[in-house]
Amino acid sequence: MRSVVGDIMPARLRRGLKKFGEDISVARRKRRLTVAMMAERVGVAKSTYLRAERGDPKVALGVYAMVLFILGFGDAMTDLIDTRKDDQGLLLDAERVPKRVRARKVPTSS
Repeated sequence: MRSVVGDIMPARLRRGLKKFGEDISVARRKRRLTVAMMAERVGVAKSTYLRAERGDPKVALGVYAMVLFILGFGDAMTDLIDTRKDDQGLLLDAERVPKRVRARKVPTSS
């Protein structure tokens, strides 16, 4: 079955993934690591690793996570969606706070 992720992905997101892949490539080269070395450390084929460097949206998130870890950006995945920094989520939580709280009546037994 063919994935349609690339077909429906907004152009802005596609550009962001492409830049992400390019940044991975630069970081790898700065560390003087070859594509073969990275692929071996990540545990994927060279072709899969190269797809990650191109920002292919069909590459598994786990591959990107391992690449970041190997390059020394291990905390990047941890901080990616920090609920304490989720402004929209915090606003939604604030909207759900009840205006009043009433104690529940406990039935008395006779």
